[in-house]
Amino acid sequence: MRRVARGDKRAFDELYRRTAPWLEVRLRRRCTDPDVIADVIQETYLAVWRAAGSFGGGDHKGTAVGWLWTIAAHRLVDAFRRRARQAQMPAVHPADTVVPAAEDEVMAARVGQELEHALAVLPPEMRAVLRATVLDGFSVRETSVLLGVPENTVKSRVRRARIALREALS
Repeated sequence: MRRVARGDKRAFDELYRRTAPWLEVRLRRRCTDPDVIADVIQETYLAVWRAAGSFGGGDHKGTAVGWLWTIAAHRLVDAFRRRARQAQMPAVHPADTVVPAAEDEVMAARVGQELEHALAVLPPEMRAVLRATVLDGFSVRETSVLLGVPENTVKSRVRRARIALREALS
């Protein structure tokens, strides 16, 4: 990652070669649209190229792969949000109408306005563990490494966050 941050294109190519297949598999578990996946992968690696210098500095304690997945997961959520907004707009031509997969509709509903508001009132540390475990699909161990907190802390924050969300959404 340090070499990528210095603008080393070979290092970036190697990073891409090693991680893109893995990233695509993870994204396919969350989205059935190959065009969305291709866009997310492209946006992710563009962001990595531009921000590689910020990896490893200061407050980021996770792995390069964890950082890469976090970027990709956020790009995927952004794509679902765009798709949800587009679905609300009337289609100009019936042939242009995109019918999202059921999984995509569930994800779009997950990041709906009510949930976003409920998430916004959670303390930042609870939002971070929910984002990592629910939206990004990380295990407790991966979340622990990514956030730099003990596994039991991750578990208790997830539990408290889910209780708080349940109350906020009821």
